Amino acid sequence: MRAIHRRMAEPASNIIFIGFGEAGMAFAEGMAGPILAFDIKTSDPAYRRAKIDDYGRLGVAWSAGSDAVSGGKLILSLVTADNALAAAREAARSITPGSLYCDMNSVAPDTKRAAAEAIEGAGGRYADVAVMAPVHPLRRAVPLLVSGAHAEEAVEALATAGFSKVRSLAGGIGAASSVKMIRSVIVKGIEALTAECTLAAHKAGVLDEVLASLDASKPEPAWRDRANYNLDRMMLHGLRRAAEMEEVVKTLQALGVDAAMTAGTVIRQRAIGALELGHPPHDLVDKLSTLVRGREVKAA
Repeated sequence: MRAIHRRMAEPASNIIFIGFGEAGMAFAEGMAGPILAFDIKTSDPAYRRAKIDDYGRLGVAWSAGSDAVSGGKLILSLVTADNALAAAREAARSITPGSLYCDMNSVAPDTKRAAAEAIEGAGGRYADVAVMAPVHPLRRAVPLLVSGAHAEEAVEALATAGFSKVRSLAGGIGAASSVKMIRSVIVKGIEALTAECTLAAHKAGVLDEVLASLDASKPEPAWRDRANYNLDRMMLHGLRRAAEMEEVVKTLQALGVDAAMTAGTVIRQRAIGALELGHPPHDLVDKLSTLVRGREVKAA
């Protein structure tokens, strides 16, 4: 058992993980090997001792060096967002030509394109992979979107590795990550708004009433219809709504709650309302086009 925990100078692994935290371990469990993992923390002997049982249970060999990617056929990069580009550039120093580098990090399209330039400049094949749901409890059943010139090859390789919900997306590097990032405007924004709402309700002693009121609301329509309706209200009544939301900010502040998200709502409502675009068109795309034109005219 100890043999798999030594640094492998010439790894013969089919799959290599760069970054082996929560996501890496979730994906590796039950995956056919051989598997090698490098994490910046594996250079720390105390970390290795703490993780030796996990690595052994997963059948994963660790590498103490960032040259871990040498010899790997499929490389899965799962580091923190602020390290994604640095990891790709470091991997490019020792990547074997033809290796498939799946960048599964949640970063901006421009960051993915810079990473792709480094990997492909060294002879590797780069794929932009977006992980579209939490890794637990789905593990390798988590939905993945893949884009770039090597997307189809990556889809096949990921499926062979045991990922069961993988599909390619038309477009180059950055297409998949664009879906992930832009989706996060809603997903993460709603999370932040939920925090502000429930924190304020708790401090005001009205949490149960607020939640009951939300539960009693009509079922929400599809997101396209919801977005269409919300933009309609903002285009017609943005200035009035901004004034109302300023009062909401004062309410939250009086309760000692940071109103960062709600303050942003004030800015967005006022900016759209100030365009004074009149009665908005019916279709969502027409609304968005009208807003773009209105902002351009206002800025001129």
